[in-house]
Amino acid sequence: MNVILIGMPGCGKSTVGVVLAKTLNYSFIDADLLIQEQTGKRLQQIIDFDGLDKFYEIEEQVLSGIQCDRTVIATGGSAVYYPAAMEHLKELGAVVYIQLSCENVKKRLGNLASRGVAGAKDKTVEQLYEERVPLYEQYADFIIDCNEGTLAENMDKIAHQISLSLL
Repeated sequence: MNVILIGMPGCGKSTVGVVLAKTLNYSFIDADLLIQEQTGKRLQQIIDFDGLDKFYEIEEQVLSGIQCDRTVIATGGSAVYYPAAMEHLKELGAVVYIQLSCENVKKRLGNLASRGVAGAKDKTVEQLYEERVPLYEQYADFIIDCNEGTLAENMDKIAHQISLSLL
């Protein structure tokens, strides 16, 4: 079984994912880093020079190609735009939506222009949030509210929920 983390950019998927993987004795995959490894470009470079459609094409291909076991997978915030890729990920394991309020997302994100956030040039954080949250909720097997608590506390919430699902 794998654990797939979804949520808005800045919600802590990669940070929590690394710690969660250590706690569960799982491997860790960061889908954004896979994209960068396969293209030799930073996410923002792909968006700026190849265009958003090309970025989406690459991201969907990378997500659909993941094959692993006993791994925590941190997806990019836009992973939920690809129904086929999300169905593939759901077949691999439990999908956990790391829920964060729009206000907290904005506090954590900082400068969107350099962050590699898909769609950030055309939409505000609020618009992206409104567009994506229903998709996160649709694909989630578990929703973990991470608006309060430390990284360790939030990781413990996720680990506890995953351990319950393994029983």
